[in-house]
Amino acid sequence: MFGLRPYPNSKVMEEGKKEMGSRLVQELAMSGRDAPTSYIQRDPVRQINSPPHTSAQVPVIDLNRLSQSDGADESVKFRDALQSWGLFLAVNHGIPSSFLDEVLNLSTEFFHLPLEEKQKFANLVDGKEFKLEGYGNDIVLRDDQTLDWNDRLYLLVQPEDQRNLDVWPTNPVSFRDVLHTFGKNTQTVRAQILRAMAKVLELKEDCFVKQFDEKANMYARFNYYPLCKRPDLVFGLKPHADASAMTILLLDKEVAGLQVRKNAEWVDVPVFPDSLLVVIGDGIEIMSNGIFKSPIHRVVANSEKERLSVVMFSALDPEKNLEPLDELIDETRPRMYKMVKTKDYLADHFKHFAEGKRTLDFYKI
Repeated sequence: MFGLRPYPNSKVMEEGKKEMGSRLVQELAMSGRDAPTSYIQRDPVRQINSPPHTSAQVPVIDLNRLSQSDGADESVKFRDALQSWGLFLAVNHGIPSSFLDEVLNLSTEFFHLPLEEKQKFANLVDGKEFKLEGYGNDIVLRDDQTLDWNDRLYLLVQPEDQRNLDVWPTNPVSFRDVLHTFGKNTQTVRAQILRAMAKVLELKEDCFVKQFDEKANMYARFNYYPLCKRPDLVFGLKPHADASAMTILLLDKEVAGLQVRKNAEWVDVPVFPDSLLVVIGDGIEIMSNGIFKSPIHRVVANSEKERLSVVMFSALDPEKNLEPLDELIDETRPRMYKMVKTKDYLADHFKHFAEGKRTLDFYKI
């Protein structure tokens, strides 16, 4: 999950070119060692064990009904989900359940490969220089940075001509073809949701869709959360909002772990087989001039079962300006965010995440 820390610029990448050492969480978990101090959350405000707000339930949206002429009731639920939650579970999205199972199964197969096989696609050059794409962990920018209890495989999926196939796994053998297809499927779902967003705001149908041109970015992040002996001390992924415009997640079919912040409480995102979790990113919050919300969310660790998720992050062309749509600015709702180039916003987020800060706050007017 986004834990999106994508798309750093050269300045941030230079800061991250420090020796990281071997800190693959899966290897730590298999060794039976306690979590190193670098993973222990030192801020008591984070409240790892704070109980979920059991009366709140993550909204479920039927995308098929949403697109129908008589789907007014679903449209009301959809708008409320975007404004009050910033996320929803999407059902009847058009992707066969058998294919979603294949995506999860191949992802699990990859993380269960021998370490030597996975390291063929590592995101460290000579064990020192960090690359955004590939298998491993996220970048470490500070010696006192608190780390997350997960390993990841991070790949640029779109634009297709910019893919770095050197870090696209060839084992399992069908991995590349399945990821290509899943990217196309996700793009279709994204377009459907963007058109529905425009409709509930009474805007031209393509006003959001056209923001995602042929240079728009889509990254895939495969998250692997190993068992943790002390889940009360670490996060699978620390609290954050996504810097993407939209994030679409395929969650583990058996193990929960993702939580969203709602009314000052943490709410569990339930296991909901064959659904997709759609999360609004900072990009859409900015483009909607604050009407739709980018939620804070996190992943908690588990002492009994491993967990896996596949996350697809969509962002605008890195060279494109990110700003509120003109149609959503008027005297009653003035501009709420500054204009910023997409690549600069994402680079700022990449750095702020490591510092426990939220980038969106720096761009509010």
